[in-house]
Amino acid sequence: MGPTPDAVIIGAGPNGLAAAITLARAGRSVTVYEAASTPGGGCRSAELIEPGFVHDICAAVHALGVSSPFFRDTPLDQYGLRWCHPEVPLAHPLDEGRAGVATHPIDGTLDALGTDAARYRRVVGPLVRRFDALTDSVLAPVLRIPRHPVVLARFGIPALLDAAHLAKWFGELGGPLFAGCAAHSILPLERPLTSSFGLMLLSSAHAVGWPFAQGGSQAIIDAMVAYLRSLGGEVVCDHPVRSLTDLAPSSVVLADVSPSVLGSIAADRLPPSFMTQAARFRHGPGVFKIDYTLDGPVPWTNDACRRAGTVHVGGSVAEIAASERTMWRGGHSDRPFVLVAQPTIADPSRAPAGKHTLWTYCHVPANSTVDMTDAIELQLERFAPGFRDLVRGRHTMDAPAYERYNQNYIGGDIAGGAHNGRQLLARGTSIRPYRTGAPSILLCSASTPPGAGVHGMCGVQAAKVALRTTLR
Repeated sequence: MGPTPDAVIIGAGPNGLAAAITLARAGRSVTVYEAASTPGGGCRSAELIEPGFVHDICAAVHALGVSSPFFRDTPLDQYGLRWCHPEVPLAHPLDEGRAGVATHPIDGTLDALGTDAARYRRVVGPLVRRFDALTDSVLAPVLRIPRHPVVLARFGIPALLDAAHLAKWFGELGGPLFAGCAAHSILPLERPLTSSFGLMLLSSAHAVGWPFAQGGSQAIIDAMVAYLRSLGGEVVCDHPVRSLTDLAPSSVVLADVSPSVLGSIAADRLPPSFMTQAARFRHGPGVFKIDYTLDGPVPWTNDACRRAGTVHVGGSVAEIAASERTMWRGGHSDRPFVLVAQPTIADPSRAPAGKHTLWTYCHVPANSTVDMTDAIELQLERFAPGFRDLVRGRHTMDAPAYERYNQNYIGGDIAGGAHNGRQLLARGTSIRPYRTGAPSILLCSASTPPGAGVHGMCGVQAAKVALRTTLR
């Protein structure tokens, strides 16, 4: 190890690496410590089932990857990152072979919506036209003066509504399409602010698409690490951090971990107020995930689903709402809302010629060990009869398996904390996000604003706080 760094980062996930890159760009020396043998956190890829088939272990579809201010301004293409765009970003199959379809650009969706198109255009259209400005505003701490107040107002007013209510505005095809995006909140759709997820994700599909990283999500991390090293930063793997004594001395520590994990690492340096808030921080439900190797593409009844990178399988708005409500109350739906990614539709390099991979998961209560394989596959068979006949192999992960994979996924919570109440508007442990009360220790994980997703902005914002304070 070289000279003492200005800053050390705990965790080499997208946010930890984005924090390190931001600091290195500002001329600060940085070392990143990662407990696992490879960097990536929730953005890793591996051959989970058979040689030659590459699967994304957690994050797969990067709805905010190409639009995040961090990724827009970072030359990761010079370090090997390539985005693969499917012909259709998102489809939502319905009974009788119908489907709601989010197209890039928006025109195809509007054509398919018929008489409901005018209302869809009125709400979603302005957000699509100013999507860069929207991401600049939304992917930032809420408690600040917005850079684009008009755009944020167009988003924020309908975003305050519950998704179950707003979905009715979009009609028979647009309603389920919107509700599936809103279900990424991992909340009952009757909750206020769930519409914010639907509006943001639909707008991104129309404005920039929902791409995959060529070769797997690990390619994003590999490019970030290569760029960081070009700036003089260092990444040290196989280095678990159990206390601050496991780190090189530095002026500031930025932690890409959950609040409780940071509390266990730095209890002797953190004030009681942080420890109290960390104990109160609420984690959300878990997930049950199945990765597949297939002998052919999924035989969706609807043609648009066959061309879509992402398919939301959940049926009507009422069915999606019932599934998420059941999960939130501690149950397991017989017809779960299933998120499906078809990477090989856009990136055939991930499987041998003629073969495919499939990525699926559903929401379950925290710490659930219930095997949801049959329930998920019945949903797939409902809209793609004959699916099971194509299955070569399966790899499943329940909620506890996700926590074993990544200690920050407490109870299987891959989102870094529940999105309900205060934790949606002001994630973290104080109204001054990223700060812990100890000036030399900052939090930069998905438990801080703007929350979950491979966008890097939690790390960027925390690094900016460090540059304004400890490292100024």
